[in-house]
Formats: sequence, structure tokens, C-alpha cells
Amino acid sequence: MEIAVATADRWDDVQTVFGTRGGAHHCQCQRIRLGDRAWWYMPVEERTHQLREQLDPGPDAPATGALLGYVDGEPAGWVAVAPRTEFVRYRGSQVPWAGRHEDKDDAGVWAVTCFAVRAGRRKQGLMYPLAAAAVAHARERGARAVEGYPIAPEPGQDISWGEVNVGTPGPFAAAGLVEVSRPTKRRRVMRLDLG
Repeated sequence: MEIAVATADRWDDVQTVFGTRGGAHHCQCQRIRLGDRAWWYMPVEERTHQLREQLDPGPDAPATGALLGYVDGEPAGWVAVAPRTEFVRYRGSQVPWAGRHEDKDDAGVWAVTCFAVRAGRRKQGLMYPLAAAAVAHARERGARAVEGYPIAPEPGQDISWGEVNVGTPGPFAAAGLVEVSRPTKRRRVMRLDLG
């Protein structure tokens, strides 16, 4: 898989990965960034506009917080990674914080918040290189640590693609993250301290 930073000039590739229907298209990678209240009542067109602006932050802003993965030159996957402080939904969620004493304002901790894999490319293990690229991206930009909050289904339990957008433990473990807590029955907090 070839990896590129998701930028406004790759907009068509982003939308190819998200598709024209389904969870990724509907969300536009905004639910965790905006929080449930703002996201829920926002039309898809506005979410799309928000994402496009995030991918074109301007010359003085830091690089976008997302990566695209290409297989055989075709856009195949997406992963969002940025300072944890940028994700409003996680500020009010128990998932990152339950049983931990983390500073919610620590921008040195980055979060890998969501994955999208293009229809027709799913179940091919593409989350693995996307997770590894997200860790490398955070490290290159000075992150002190990287966290992920994957879903861990019970053995034999089916989960929908809409639920697995936060990842599963395997890709995070392969990228070097280790489990640090289990805030709910199905969610894990995984972390890699970068120094």
C-alpha cells in the first residue's frame, strides 16, 4: 500500500474511498471530530463541506490529520489521526478516560480515530498498513504518544462495518500499540508511547 497525506487536491480520492452511500459517506469522518450533538443535526452536505475545509487548512496551518492508502494506484483506504484534543466526541466519552488519569488537554497524545476501506477492498487486511502509517505520521509530527480505541467483538460475534470504523485490536497491536485499559465490554484503549 502506498500512503499519502489526505489533502484537498486528493478530494476525489477521499470521496472514492467513502463511496456514495453507507457509513463513511454519511459520516464524512466528522462524528468523532465534532461530537454527537453537532454531528447528529448536521446534514451530510455540511459534513462534507467541513471535511473539505479540514483537508485544505491553509499555508500557515499544520498538515491535515488524515491519510489515504492506495493499492495498485487506486484509492483504497483512509485513516484519521491527529492530536486527541481535536476530537470533541472523545472529550465527553468514557472510552479514552475510564480508569485512567489522562490530561484531556494534552495535545502531545494523538488519536487514531477512524478507518474507512473502500467497498470491494474490505477484508483484505488494509487496516494494518493504515494503522502503521498513522503511527508514523504522528511520530513525524512530534506526537509523544499515539492511542487507538478499537472495538473487540466476542469470539464469533459479527460486527457491522459501521462499528469497525474505529478499528480492531489486531492492526493497532501490529503497529506497536498495547492495551492499557478496557473501558467497556467491547472497547479497548491501546497506546504506544513514542518518547
